[in-house]
Amino acid sequence: MLQIMVDIDSDVPLFTQLTDQIKSAIASDTLLPGAKLPSIRQLANDLDLNNKTVAKAYRLLERDAVIQSKGYRGTFVHPDAKQNCGQDINDWISAEVQKLVGVLREGGATDSEIRIAFTNAMNK
Repeated sequence: MLQIMVDIDSDVPLFTQLTDQIKSAIASDTLLPGAKLPSIRQLANDLDLNNKTVAKAYRLLERDAVIQSKGYRGTFVHPDAKQNCGQDINDWISAEVQKLVGVLREGGATDSEIRIAFTNAMNK
């Protein structure tokens, strides 16, 4: 059975605490592929959280193919969840940005120019 506890006083965002604990339960075989997860509303009620917090955690886990939504039937652990738990999109993003910044610096761009370019790109 899935046991999730959140620390509202932690510096770690609540949705991150949820995603980390679900991934940990999968990695330790507490949650197996195909296992049904609580609905967003149920988990939010159980943890006394806003539905949007749980929904964000579920969206991120679904994006990473750790869980899968099957419409009205519910949300389940993805068949490939265990291998997908080890992938961290944030690490990948950081590595790609560092590579690009290196290329731009080699091309003569200043840090200020790079920041402005990133800001402009993010606002489009």
